[in-house]
Amino acid sequence: MITAPLSDRHRYTRLSPWFAAAFEFLEQLPADKPVGRYELDGDKCFALVQSYTTKPLAQATFEAHQRYLDIQFIQAGNETILWTPLAMLTQVTQPYVAAKDITFFASPAHQVAIHLRPGDFAIFYPEDGHAPGIEYGAPTTIRKVVFKILAN
Repeated sequence: MITAPLSDRHRYTRLSPWFAAAFEFLEQLPADKPVGRYELDGDKCFALVQSYTTKPLAQATFEAHQRYLDIQFIQAGNETILWTPLAMLTQVTQPYVAAKDITFFASPAHQVAIHLRPGDFAIFYPEDGHAPGIEYGAPTTIRKVVFKILAN
């Protein structure tokens, strides 16, 4: 897991050829970009522009992916994302769904809260369990871009 402000993006572009494309997308992102899916390189790299209201900590749902890594960028609003190593997620609540590349888990005993503000991003690899969409202080509507980047 990596978290940083977008101004530090240059440090991460060499980690994957698609990171540069994702950060370029963010550099050109208007505030009113419609919610939806935007392909950068077909199913190898795409962006999901989202808008939703954050939820209380008690509603946290941990997830992990096998094929894709996530770059989660906050465009507007504040969000907490909980993180834990995949090895700590031992109780599956919804088995792996290949079409959505996702497994859901019960909350583990050990978790770290990551607080993201506008302009911040976090990168979650397949070995990173995470629970996005948690309120940071109070419920708020956020605009977020999640990049799905093929990890293999």
